[in-house]
Amino acid sequence: MAKEMITGSEALMRALKNENVTTIFGYPGGAIMPVFDALYDYTRGEKKAFEHVLVRHEQSAAHAAEGYARAGGGVGVCIVTSGPGATNTLTGVADAMMDSTPIIVIAGQVGVSGLGTDAFQEVDLVGLAQPISKWSYQIRRADDIAWAVSRAFYIARSGRPGPVVLDFPKNAQLDKTEYQSINVDFIRSYVPFPELDMNAVSRAAELINNAKKPLALVGQGVELGNAQKELVEFIEKADIPAARTLMGLSALASDHPLNVGMLGMHGNYAPNLKEQECDVLIAIGMRFSERVTGNVATYAKQAKIIHLDIDESEIDKNVKTDVAVVADCKVSLPAITKLLKPNSHKEWRDSFVPLYNKEYEKVIRPALYPGQGPLLMGEVVKAVSDATEGEAVMVNDVGQNQMFSSRYFMFKKKRSIISSGGLGTMGYGLPAAIGATYAAPNRTVCIFTGDGGFQMSLHELGTIMEHRIPVKVILMNNNYLGNVRQWQDMFFNKRKSFTRMMNPSYSKVCEAYDIPYTFVFERENLKNGVEKMLATDGPFVLECAVKELDNILPMTPPGCSVDEMLLEINL
Repeated sequence: MAKEMITGSEALMRALKNENVTTIFGYPGGAIMPVFDALYDYTRGEKKAFEHVLVRHEQSAAHAAEGYARAGGGVGVCIVTSGPGATNTLTGVADAMMDSTPIIVIAGQVGVSGLGTDAFQEVDLVGLAQPISKWSYQIRRADDIAWAVSRAFYIARSGRPGPVVLDFPKNAQLDKTEYQSINVDFIRSYVPFPELDMNAVSRAAELINNAKKPLALVGQGVELGNAQKELVEFIEKADIPAARTLMGLSALASDHPLNVGMLGMHGNYAPNLKEQECDVLIAIGMRFSERVTGNVATYAKQAKIIHLDIDESEIDKNVKTDVAVVADCKVSLPAITKLLKPNSHKEWRDSFVPLYNKEYEKVIRPALYPGQGPLLMGEVVKAVSDATEGEAVMVNDVGQNQMFSSRYFMFKKKRSIISSGGLGTMGYGLPAAIGATYAAPNRTVCIFTGDGGFQMSLHELGTIMEHRIPVKVILMNNNYLGNVRQWQDMFFNKRKSFTRMMNPSYSKVCEAYDIPYTFVFERENLKNGVEKMLATDGPFVLECAVKELDNILPMTPPGCSVDEMLLEINL
Protein backbone atom coordinates (compact mmCIF):
# COMPACT_ATOMS: atom_id res chain seq x y z
CA MET A 1 0.00 0.00 0.00
CA ALA A 2 1.41 3.36 -1.04
CA LYS A 3 2.32 5.75 1.72
CA GLU A 4 0.34 8.99 1.96
CA MET A 5 2.67 11.89 1.26
CA ILE A 6 1.44 15.35 2.26
CA THR A 7 2.94 18.82 2.30
CA GLY A 8 4.52 20.25 5.42
CA SER A 9 1.70 22.77 5.61
CA GLU A 10 -0.88 19.99 5.69
CA ALA A 11 1.24 18.20 8.29
CA LEU A 12 1.14 21.33 10.45
CA MET A 13 -2.67 21.34 10.28
CA ARG A 14 -2.80 17.72 11.38
CA ALA A 15 -0.28 18.33 14.16
CA LEU A 16 -2.30 21.26 15.51
CA LYS A 17 -5.46 19.19 15.33
CA ASN A 18 -3.65 16.44 17.24
CA GLU A 19 -3.04 19.01 20.03
CA ASN A 20 -6.78 19.76 20.15
CA VAL A 21 -6.33 23.30 18.88
CA THR A 22 -9.66 24.89 17.97
CA THR A 23 -8.84 28.60 17.60
CA ILE A 24 -5.98 30.30 15.76
CA PHE A 25 -5.21 34.01 15.66
CA GLY A 26 -3.23 35.11 12.65
CA TYR A 27 -2.22 37.34 9.78
CA PRO A 28 -1.07 35.96 6.41
CA GLY A 29 1.92 36.95 4.28
CA GLY A 30 4.24 35.67 1.60
CA ALA A 31 6.48 33.38 3.65
CA ILE A 32 3.55 31.69 5.42
CA MET A 33 1.19 31.52 2.43
CA PRO A 34 1.39 27.73 1.97
CA VAL A 35 0.24 27.28 5.58
CA PHE A 36 -2.68 29.65 5.11
CA ASP A 37 -3.60 27.79 1.92
CA ALA A 38 -3.78 24.55 3.90
CA LEU A 39 -5.64 26.35 6.70
CA TYR A 40 -8.35 27.34 4.20
CA ASP A 41 -9.65 23.76 4.07
CA TYR A 42 -9.46 23.35 7.85
CA THR A 43 -11.79 26.27 8.51
CA ARG A 44 -14.70 25.00 6.40
CA GLY A 45 -16.32 21.88 4.97
CA GLU A 46 -15.56 18.30 5.98
CA LYS A 47 -12.09 19.10 7.33
CA LYS A 48 -13.26 22.00 9.50
CA ALA A 49 -11.29 21.90 12.73
CA PHE A 50 -10.26 25.48 13.46
CA GLU A 51 -11.71 28.92 13.84
CA HIS A 52 -9.24 31.41 12.40
CA VAL A 53 -9.46 34.98 13.68
CA LEU A 54 -7.87 37.54 11.35
CA VAL A 55 -6.40 40.25 13.58
CA ARG A 56 -5.28 43.63 12.29
CA HIS A 57 -1.71 43.53 13.64
CA GLU A 58 0.59 40.63 14.47
CA GLN A 59 1.29 41.91 18.00
CA SER A 60 -2.45 41.60 18.58
CA ALA A 61 -2.32 37.99 17.42
CA ALA A 62 0.12 37.18 20.21
CA HIS A 63 -1.88 39.10 22.82
CA ALA A 64 -5.12 37.44 21.67
CA ALA A 65 -3.41 34.07 22.07
CA GLU A 66 -2.42 35.14 25.58
CA GLY A 67 -5.98 36.13 26.46
CA TYR A 68 -7.21 32.81 25.09
CA ALA A 69 -4.72 30.86 27.21
CA ARG A 70 -5.36 32.85 30.36
CA ALA A 71 -9.16 32.64 30.20
CA GLY A 72 -9.39 29.00 29.19
CA GLY A 73 -6.34 27.34 30.66
CA GLY A 74 -5.15 25.94 27.35
CA VAL A 75 -2.44 26.98 24.90
CA GLY A 76 -3.00 29.98 22.64
CA VAL A 77 -1.85 29.74 19.02
CA CYS A 78 -1.02 32.40 16.45
CA ILE A 79 0.35 32.13 12.92
CA VAL A 80 2.14 35.00 11.18
CA THR A 81 4.52 35.63 8.31
CA SER A 82 8.27 36.27 8.36
CA GLY A 83 10.25 39.46 8.95
CA PRO A 84 8.07 42.22 10.42
CA GLY A 85 5.20 39.77 10.87
CA ALA A 86 7.37 37.71 13.18
CA THR A 87 9.08 40.60 14.95
CA ASN A 88 5.72 42.25 15.61
CA THR A 89 4.78 39.26 17.77
CA LEU A 90 7.86 39.54 19.98
CA THR A 91 6.31 42.02 22.42
CA GLY A 92 3.58 39.44 22.99
CA VAL A 93 6.18 36.70 23.39
CA ALA A 94 8.06 38.74 26.00
CA ASP A 95 4.78 39.55 27.75
CA ALA A 96 3.86 35.85 27.84
CA MET A 97 7.28 34.93 29.19
CA MET A 98 7.05 37.44 32.03
CA ASP A 99 3.54 36.29 32.95
CA SER A 100 4.02 32.53 32.43
CA THR A 101 1.42 32.34 29.66
CA PRO A 102 1.49 29.30 27.31
CA ILE A 103 1.32 30.41 23.68
CA ILE A 104 2.74 29.05 20.43
CA VAL A 105 3.88 31.52 17.77
CA ILE A 106 4.33 29.92 14.36
CA ALA A 107 6.07 32.24 11.92
CA GLY A 108 6.95 31.85 8.26
CA GLN A 109 10.55 32.10 7.17
CA VAL A 110 12.46 32.20 3.89
CA GLY A 111 13.54 28.82 2.56
CA VAL A 112 16.60 27.17 4.08
CA SER A 113 18.62 27.86 0.94
CA GLY A 114 18.02 31.59 1.38
CA LEU A 115 18.93 31.79 5.07
CA GLY A 116 21.78 34.19 5.74
CA THR A 117 21.43 35.98 2.40
CA ASP A 118 19.37 38.92 3.72
CA ALA A 119 16.49 37.67 1.62
CA PHE A 120 13.26 39.68 1.55
CA GLN A 121 11.68 39.67 5.03
CA GLU A 122 14.35 37.38 6.47
CA VAL A 123 15.15 37.83 10.15
CA ASP A 124 16.90 35.60 12.68
CA LEU A 125 13.72 34.87 14.63
CA VAL A 126 15.18 32.05 16.71
CA GLY A 127 18.03 34.30 17.82
CA LEU A 128 15.67 37.16 18.63
CA ALA A 129 13.15 34.98 20.47
CA GLN A 130 15.54 32.80 22.46
CA PRO A 131 16.04 35.16 25.45
CA ILE A 132 12.31 35.90 25.78
CA SER A 133 10.76 32.49 25.15
CA LYS A 134 10.71 29.13 26.85
CA TRP A 135 11.88 27.47 23.60
CA SER A 136 12.49 28.69 20.07
CA TYR A 137 13.17 26.34 17.17
CA GLN A 138 13.47 26.41 13.40
CA ILE A 139 11.67 23.59 11.56
CA ARG A 140 13.94 23.05 8.55
CA ARG A 141 12.45 19.77 7.28
CA ALA A 142 8.87 18.71 6.71
CA ASP A 143 9.70 15.39 8.40
CA ASP A 144 10.28 17.23 11.69
CA ILE A 145 6.93 19.01 11.88
CA ALA A 146 4.97 16.49 13.98
CA TRP A 147 7.81 16.18 16.50
CA ALA A 148 8.46 19.93 16.72
CA VAL A 149 4.80 20.86 17.21
CA SER A 150 4.20 18.22 19.87
CA ARG A 151 7.38 19.21 21.69
CA ALA A 152 6.38 22.88 21.48
CA PHE A 153 3.01 22.25 23.10
CA TYR A 154 4.54 20.03 25.78
CA ILE A 155 7.08 22.71 26.71
CA ALA A 156 4.57 25.56 26.57
CA ARG A 157 1.99 23.95 28.84
CA SER A 158 4.08 21.88 31.26
CA GLY A 159 5.78 23.00 34.45
CA ARG A 160 5.90 26.78 34.60
CA PRO A 161 4.08 27.64 31.36
CA GLY A 162 5.49 30.00 28.78
CA PRO A 163 5.73 30.95 25.11
CA VAL A 164 7.30 28.86 22.37
CA VAL A 165 8.32 30.20 18.95
CA LEU A 166 8.47 27.97 15.87
CA ASP A 167 10.30 29.41 12.84
CA PHE A 168 8.96 27.65 9.74
CA PRO A 169 11.00 28.03 6.51
CA LYS A 170 9.02 27.95 3.31
CA ASN A 171 10.72 24.84 1.91
CA ALA A 172 9.50 22.82 4.92
CA GLN A 173 5.98 24.10 4.29
CA LEU A 174 6.05 22.91 0.67
CA ASP A 175 8.11 19.69 0.90
CA LYS A 176 6.32 16.36 1.17
CA THR A 177 6.39 14.13 4.21
CA GLU A 178 4.76 10.96 5.48
CA TYR A 179 2.85 12.35 8.45
CA GLN A 180 2.55 10.34 11.63
CA SER A 181 1.27 11.93 14.82
CA ILE A 182 3.67 12.15 17.75
CA ASN A 183 2.95 12.86 21.39
CA VAL A 184 6.01 14.19 23.18
CA ASP A 185 5.73 13.78 26.95
CA PHE A 186 9.39 13.54 27.94
CA ILE A 187 12.48 15.60 27.20
CA ARG A 188 15.85 14.59 28.61
CA SER A 189 17.18 17.15 31.12
CA TYR A 190 13.82 18.99 31.23
CA VAL A 191 12.02 18.41 34.53
CA PRO A 192 8.79 20.42 34.43
CA PHE A 193 7.31 18.92 37.60
CA PRO A 194 9.97 18.63 40.33
CA GLU A 195 9.63 15.80 42.81
CA LEU A 196 8.17 16.98 46.10
CA ASP A 197 10.70 17.12 48.94
CA MET A 198 8.80 15.82 51.96
CA ASN A 199 11.50 17.13 54.30
CA ALA A 200 10.80 20.65 53.04
CA VAL A 201 7.08 20.02 53.41
CA SER A 202 7.58 18.99 57.05
CA ARG A 203 9.71 22.04 57.81
CA ALA A 204 7.15 24.34 56.21
CA ALA A 205 4.30 22.76 58.16
CA GLU A 206 6.24 23.08 61.42
CA LEU A 207 6.85 26.79 60.85
CA ILE A 208 3.19 27.38 60.04
CA ASN A 209 1.97 25.36 63.03
CA ASN A 210 4.13 27.46 65.37
CA ALA A 211 3.31 30.78 63.75
CA LYS A 212 1.44 33.46 65.68
CA LYS A 213 1.10 35.86 62.75
CA PRO A 214 1.15 33.90 59.48
CA LEU A 215 0.42 35.61 56.15
CA ALA A 216 -0.08 33.91 52.78
CA LEU A 217 0.82 35.67 49.54
CA VAL A 218 -1.19 34.17 46.69
CA GLY A 219 0.20 34.44 43.16
CA GLN A 220 -0.80 33.35 39.68
CA GLY A 221 0.86 29.98 40.24
CA VAL A 222 -2.32 28.93 42.04
CA GLU A 223 -4.33 29.68 38.90
CA LEU A 224 -1.79 28.06 36.58
CA GLY A 225 -1.73 24.94 38.74
CA ASN A 226 -5.54 24.84 39.08
CA ALA A 227 -5.00 24.73 42.83
CA GLN A 228 -7.74 27.13 43.90
CA LYS A 229 -9.52 24.45 45.94
CA GLU A 230 -6.26 23.32 47.56
CA LEU A 231 -5.46 26.93 48.48
CA VAL A 232 -8.78 27.38 50.28
CA GLU A 233 -8.32 24.15 52.23
CA PHE A 234 -4.82 25.24 53.23
CA ILE A 235 -5.69 28.72 54.52
CA GLU A 236 -8.91 27.62 56.18
CA LYS A 237 -7.35 24.79 58.15
CA ALA A 238 -4.62 26.99 59.60
CA ASP A 239 -6.75 30.17 59.65
CA ILE A 240 -4.22 32.15 57.60
CA PRO A 241 -5.07 35.58 56.17
CA ALA A 242 -4.27 35.63 52.47
CA ALA A 243 -3.28 38.54 50.23
CA ARG A 244 -3.19 38.27 46.43
CA THR A 245 -0.82 39.61 43.82
CA LEU A 246 -2.21 41.40 40.77
CA MET A 247 -1.91 38.21 38.70
CA GLY A 248 -3.41 36.05 41.44
CA LEU A 249 -6.48 38.17 42.18
CA SER A 250 -9.06 35.62 41.03
CA ALA A 251 -7.28 32.64 42.61
CA LEU A 252 -9.25 33.40 45.79
CA ALA A 253 -12.78 34.79 45.76
CA SER A 254 -12.92 38.48 46.63
CA ASP A 255 -15.48 37.85 49.38
CA HIS A 256 -13.65 34.97 51.08
CA PRO A 257 -13.35 35.86 54.79
CA LEU A 258 -9.60 35.17 54.80
CA ASN A 259 -8.96 37.37 51.78
CA VAL A 260 -7.25 40.53 53.07
CA GLY A 261 -6.75 42.28 49.76
CA MET A 262 -4.26 43.00 47.03
CA LEU A 263 -0.50 43.28 47.39
CA GLY A 264 1.78 45.68 45.63
CA MET A 265 2.58 49.30 44.91
CA HIS A 266 -1.12 50.19 44.54
CA GLY A 267 -2.54 47.32 46.55
CA ASN A 268 -4.35 47.44 49.86
CA TYR A 269 -2.92 49.15 52.90
CA ALA A 270 -3.36 46.36 55.47
CA PRO A 271 -1.59 43.45 53.73
CA ASN A 272 1.30 45.66 52.64
CA LEU A 273 1.93 46.88 56.17
CA LYS A 274 1.34 43.45 57.68
CA GLU A 275 4.09 41.96 55.51
CA GLN A 276 6.41 43.89 57.82
CA GLU A 277 4.80 42.42 60.94
CA CYS A 278 4.01 38.77 60.18
CA ASP A 279 6.24 36.09 61.70
CA VAL A 280 5.79 33.52 58.92
CA LEU A 281 5.24 34.58 55.32
CA ILE A 282 4.06 31.88 52.89
CA ALA A 283 4.55 32.84 49.22
CA ILE A 284 2.52 30.59 46.94
CA GLY A 285 3.20 30.67 43.21
CA MET A 286 4.53 34.22 43.12
CA ARG A 287 7.93 35.65 42.26
CA PHE A 288 8.53 38.51 44.73
CA SER A 289 8.37 41.21 42.09
CA GLU A 290 9.73 44.57 43.20
CA ARG A 291 6.20 45.92 42.75
CA VAL A 292 5.23 43.64 45.65
CA THR A 293 8.32 43.89 47.85
CA GLY A 294 9.15 47.58 47.52
CA ASN A 295 12.69 48.09 48.81
CA VAL A 296 13.86 44.48 49.07
CA ALA A 297 16.57 45.45 51.58
CA THR A 298 13.88 46.19 54.18
CA TYR A 299 11.27 43.63 53.11
CA ALA A 300 9.83 41.25 55.74
CA LYS A 301 13.12 40.97 57.64
CA GLN A 302 11.29 39.83 60.78
CA ALA A 303 9.59 36.87 59.09
CA LYS A 304 10.47 33.29 58.34
CA ILE A 305 9.79 32.94 54.62
CA ILE A 306 8.35 29.83 53.00
CA HIS A 307 8.32 29.87 49.20
CA LEU A 308 6.18 27.43 47.21
CA ASP A 309 7.02 27.54 43.51
CA ILE A 310 7.30 25.14 40.60
CA ASP A 311 10.31 27.02 39.20
CA GLU A 312 13.48 26.51 41.24
CA SER A 313 15.09 29.55 39.59
CA GLU A 314 12.67 31.79 41.48
CA ILE A 315 13.90 30.54 44.86
CA ASP A 316 16.20 33.10 46.55
CA LYS A 317 16.23 35.19 43.36
CA ASN A 318 14.78 38.31 44.97
CA VAL A 319 14.05 37.36 48.58
CA LYS A 320 16.01 34.94 50.75
CA THR A 321 13.90 31.92 51.65
CA ASP A 322 13.98 29.92 54.88
CA VAL A 323 12.10 26.93 53.46
CA ALA A 324 11.66 26.30 49.74
CA VAL A 325 9.07 23.80 48.53
CA VAL A 326 9.78 23.35 44.82
CA ALA A 327 6.80 21.65 43.22
CA ASP A 328 3.47 22.26 41.56
CA CYS A 329 1.35 23.99 44.22
CA LYS A 330 -1.50 21.59 43.42
CA VAL A 331 0.82 18.94 44.93
CA SER A 332 2.67 20.95 47.57
CA LEU A 333 -0.34 22.69 49.13
CA PRO A 334 -2.28 19.54 50.09
CA ALA A 335 0.92 17.88 51.29
CA ILE A 336 1.52 20.76 53.71
CA THR A 337 -2.17 21.01 54.64
CA LYS A 338 -2.15 17.36 55.70
CA LEU A 339 0.50 18.15 58.33
CA LEU A 340 -1.14 21.33 59.62
CA LYS A 341 -2.95 21.52 62.92
CA PRO A 342 -6.35 23.21 62.89
CA ASN A 343 -5.65 26.67 64.22
CA SER A 344 -7.18 30.05 64.99
CA HIS A 345 -5.50 33.41 64.51
CA LYS A 346 -8.45 35.66 65.29
CA GLU A 347 -6.48 38.35 67.09
CA TRP A 348 -3.99 38.52 64.23
CA ARG A 349 -6.74 38.64 61.62
CA ASP A 350 -8.63 41.30 63.58
CA SER A 351 -5.52 43.48 63.53
CA PHE A 352 -6.02 43.97 59.76
CA VAL A 353 -9.39 45.63 60.29
CA PRO A 354 -8.29 49.06 61.62
CA LEU A 355 -5.87 49.38 58.70
CA TYR A 356 -8.61 48.47 56.24
CA ASN A 357 -10.94 50.99 57.87
CA LYS A 358 -8.27 53.68 57.59
CA GLU A 359 -7.81 52.93 53.89
CA TYR A 360 -11.57 52.84 53.38
CA GLU A 361 -12.07 56.30 54.82
CA LYS A 362 -9.12 57.94 53.10
CA VAL A 363 -9.10 56.12 49.75
CA ILE A 364 -11.86 53.62 49.01
CA ARG A 365 -14.96 55.55 50.00
CA PRO A 366 -13.88 58.73 48.15
CA ALA A 367 -12.99 56.63 45.07
CA LEU A 368 -16.28 54.72 44.96
CA TYR A 369 -18.79 57.15 46.43
CA PRO A 370 -17.59 60.68 45.62
CA GLY A 371 -21.11 62.13 45.54
CA GLN A 372 -20.13 65.17 43.50
CA GLY A 373 -17.48 66.41 41.11
CA PRO A 374 -16.23 64.64 37.99
CA LEU A 375 -16.87 60.95 37.38
CA LEU A 376 -14.12 58.75 38.85
CA MET A 377 -12.53 55.57 37.51
CA GLY A 378 -13.26 53.75 40.77
CA GLU A 379 -17.01 54.29 40.57
CA VAL A 380 -17.03 53.23 36.90
CA VAL A 381 -15.31 49.97 37.82
CA LYS A 382 -17.69 49.38 40.73
CA ALA A 383 -20.74 49.99 38.53
CA VAL A 384 -19.60 47.33 36.02
CA SER A 385 -18.54 44.93 38.79
CA ASP A 386 -21.90 45.25 40.55
CA ALA A 387 -23.83 44.79 37.31
CA THR A 388 -21.91 41.64 36.35
CA GLU A 389 -22.12 40.30 39.94
CA GLY A 390 -18.52 39.14 39.96
CA GLU A 391 -19.19 36.60 37.20
CA ALA A 392 -17.37 38.36 34.35
CA VAL A 393 -13.89 37.90 32.98
CA MET A 394 -12.15 41.20 33.66
CA VAL A 395 -9.44 42.24 31.21
CA ASN A 396 -7.53 45.46 31.62
CA ASP A 397 -4.94 47.46 29.79
CA VAL A 398 -1.99 49.12 31.51
CA GLY A 399 -1.84 52.25 33.62
CA GLN A 400 -4.28 53.84 36.03
CA ASN A 401 -7.16 51.93 34.43
CA GLN A 402 -5.34 48.70 35.29
CA MET A 403 -4.84 49.60 38.93
CA PHE A 404 -8.34 50.98 39.51
CA SER A 405 -10.02 47.98 37.86
CA SER A 406 -7.80 45.48 39.66
CA ARG A 407 -8.50 47.11 43.03
CA TYR A 408 -12.25 47.50 42.72
CA PHE A 409 -13.50 44.67 40.48
CA MET A 410 -14.86 41.75 42.49
CA PHE A 411 -14.14 38.13 41.52
CA LYS A 412 -16.13 35.00 42.24
CA LYS A 413 -14.66 32.60 39.68
CA LYS A 414 -11.17 31.42 38.85
CA ARG A 415 -9.34 32.67 35.75
CA SER A 416 -11.25 35.93 35.85
CA ILE A 417 -8.47 38.51 35.56
CA ILE A 418 -6.38 38.96 32.43
CA SER A 419 -3.73 41.62 32.81
CA SER A 420 -0.23 42.39 31.57
CA GLY A 421 1.67 42.12 34.82
CA GLY A 422 5.40 41.74 34.33
CA LEU A 423 5.91 43.60 31.06
CA GLY A 424 3.14 46.15 31.49
CA THR A 425 2.24 46.28 27.80
CA MET A 426 0.00 49.16 26.76
CA GLY A 427 -2.36 48.05 24.00
CA TYR A 428 -2.55 44.54 25.49
CA GLY A 429 -6.13 44.78 26.73
CA LEU A 430 -8.29 44.85 23.61
CA PRO A 431 -6.66 41.91 21.74
CA ALA A 432 -6.39 39.92 25.00
CA ALA A 433 -10.12 40.45 25.52
CA ILE A 434 -10.76 39.19 21.99
CA GLY A 435 -8.85 36.01 22.79
CA ALA A 436 -10.68 35.60 26.09
CA THR A 437 -14.10 35.58 24.39
CA TYR A 438 -13.09 32.54 22.33
CA ALA A 439 -11.85 30.62 25.37
CA ALA A 440 -14.81 31.57 27.59
CA PRO A 441 -17.74 32.00 25.18
CA ASN A 442 -20.34 31.64 27.92
CA ARG A 443 -18.93 34.41 30.10
CA THR A 444 -19.17 38.17 29.78
CA VAL A 445 -15.76 39.65 28.92
CA CYS A 446 -15.25 43.25 30.05
CA ILE A 447 -12.13 45.21 29.23
CA PHE A 448 -11.18 48.38 31.09
CA THR A 449 -8.83 50.62 29.17
CA GLY A 450 -7.56 54.16 29.16
CA ASP A 451 -7.47 56.41 26.13
CA GLY A 452 -3.72 55.83 25.70
CA GLY A 453 -3.78 52.04 25.67
CA PHE A 454 -6.99 51.95 23.64
CA GLN A 455 -5.39 53.91 20.82
CA MET A 456 -2.45 51.50 20.76
CA SER A 457 -4.74 48.70 19.58
CA LEU A 458 -7.70 50.65 18.22
CA HIS A 459 -7.32 48.84 14.90
CA GLU A 460 -8.59 45.65 16.54
CA LEU A 461 -12.08 47.14 16.43
CA GLY A 462 -11.86 45.85 12.85
CA THR A 463 -11.40 42.30 14.14
CA ILE A 464 -14.31 42.79 16.53
CA MET A 465 -16.46 44.19 13.70
CA GLU A 466 -15.72 41.34 11.31
CA HIS A 467 -16.37 38.55 13.79
CA ARG A 468 -18.97 40.38 15.94
CA ILE A 469 -16.88 39.49 18.98
CA PRO A 470 -18.92 40.27 22.13
CA VAL A 471 -16.27 42.30 23.93
CA LYS A 472 -17.59 44.94 26.31
CA VAL A 473 -15.13 47.85 26.22
CA ILE A 474 -15.15 50.33 29.09
CA LEU A 475 -13.04 53.25 27.93
CA MET A 476 -12.13 55.47 30.88
CA ASN A 477 -11.04 58.63 29.12
CA ASN A 478 -9.09 61.22 31.13
CA ASN A 479 -7.24 62.78 28.18
CA TYR A 480 -3.92 61.82 29.75
CA LEU A 481 -1.40 59.03 29.99
CA GLY A 482 -2.63 58.96 33.56
CA ASN A 483 -0.05 56.86 35.33
CA VAL A 484 2.90 58.70 33.80
CA ARG A 485 1.19 62.03 34.51
CA GLN A 486 0.77 61.03 38.18
CA TRP A 487 4.48 60.25 38.47
CA GLN A 488 5.34 63.51 36.73
CA ASP A 489 3.21 65.38 39.26
CA MET A 490 4.77 63.52 42.19
CA PHE A 491 8.41 63.24 41.19
CA PHE A 492 9.05 65.68 38.32
CA ASN A 493 7.71 68.98 39.68
CA LYS A 494 4.38 68.64 37.85
CA ARG A 495 6.13 68.98 34.50
CA LYS A 496 3.59 67.16 32.34
CA SER A 497 5.93 66.33 29.49
CA PHE A 498 3.94 64.90 26.56
CA THR A 499 1.35 63.05 28.65
CA ARG A 500 -1.75 64.99 27.64
CA MET A 501 -3.61 63.18 24.84
CA MET A 502 -5.57 64.60 21.95
CA ASN A 503 -8.27 62.02 21.34
CA PRO A 504 -10.39 61.28 18.28
CA SER A 505 -14.16 61.24 18.34
CA TYR A 506 -14.69 57.73 19.63
CA SER A 507 -18.36 57.88 18.69
CA LYS A 508 -17.36 58.38 15.05
CA VAL A 509 -14.70 55.66 15.31
CA CYS A 510 -17.27 53.19 16.64
CA GLU A 511 -19.77 54.26 14.00
CA ALA A 512 -17.17 53.55 11.32
CA TYR A 513 -16.66 50.07 12.73
CA ASP A 514 -20.41 49.50 13.22
CA ILE A 515 -19.98 48.93 16.96
CA PRO A 516 -22.66 50.19 19.41
CA TYR A 517 -21.41 53.06 21.55
CA THR A 518 -22.57 55.18 24.49
CA PHE A 519 -20.93 58.17 26.14
CA VAL A 520 -21.26 58.85 29.87
CA PHE A 521 -20.30 62.18 31.38
CA GLU A 522 -22.69 62.56 34.31
CA ARG A 523 -22.66 59.94 37.08
CA GLU A 524 -26.47 59.76 37.11
CA ASN A 525 -26.21 58.24 33.60
CA LEU A 526 -23.56 55.67 34.53
CA LYS A 527 -25.87 52.88 35.68
CA ASN A 528 -28.05 53.14 32.57
CA GLY A 529 -24.97 53.17 30.37
CA VAL A 530 -23.62 49.99 31.97
CA GLU A 531 -27.00 48.28 31.73
CA LYS A 532 -27.30 49.19 28.06
CA MET A 533 -23.81 47.83 27.40
CA LEU A 534 -24.53 44.50 29.08
CA ALA A 535 -27.98 44.15 27.49
CA THR A 536 -26.59 44.62 23.98
CA ASP A 537 -25.76 41.44 22.08
CA GLY A 538 -22.27 41.49 20.63
CA PRO A 539 -19.62 44.17 21.11
CA PHE A 540 -20.11 47.51 22.82
CA VAL A 541 -17.96 50.53 23.66
CA LEU A 542 -18.89 52.53 26.77
CA GLU A 543 -16.84 55.71 26.94
CA CYS A 544 -16.74 57.36 30.35
CA ALA A 545 -15.31 60.86 30.72
CA VAL A 546 -13.46 60.62 34.04
CA LYS A 547 -11.60 63.10 36.21
CA GLU A 548 -8.48 64.21 34.38
CA LEU A 549 -6.09 64.54 37.33
CA ASP A 550 -7.29 61.67 39.50
CA ASN A 551 -4.56 59.69 41.25
CA ILE A 552 -4.35 56.00 42.05
CA LEU A 553 -3.88 55.41 45.77
CA PRO A 554 -2.59 53.96 48.01
CA MET A 555 0.92 54.05 46.63
CA THR A 556 4.31 52.80 47.77
CA PRO A 557 6.74 55.25 46.15
CA PRO A 558 9.55 53.58 44.18
CA GLY A 559 12.52 52.70 46.38
CA CYS A 560 10.48 52.83 49.59
CA SER A 561 9.55 50.05 52.01
CA VAL A 562 6.07 48.58 51.76
CA ASP A 563 5.19 50.00 55.19
CA GLU A 564 5.87 53.51 53.83
CA MET A 565 2.75 53.24 51.69
CA LEU A 566 0.96 56.55 51.16
CA LEU A 567 -2.80 56.94 51.60
CA GLU A 568 -2.75 60.48 50.32
CA ILE A 569 -0.46 62.76 48.36
CA ASN A 570 -0.26 66.52 48.49
CA LEU A 571 0.44 68.00 45.09
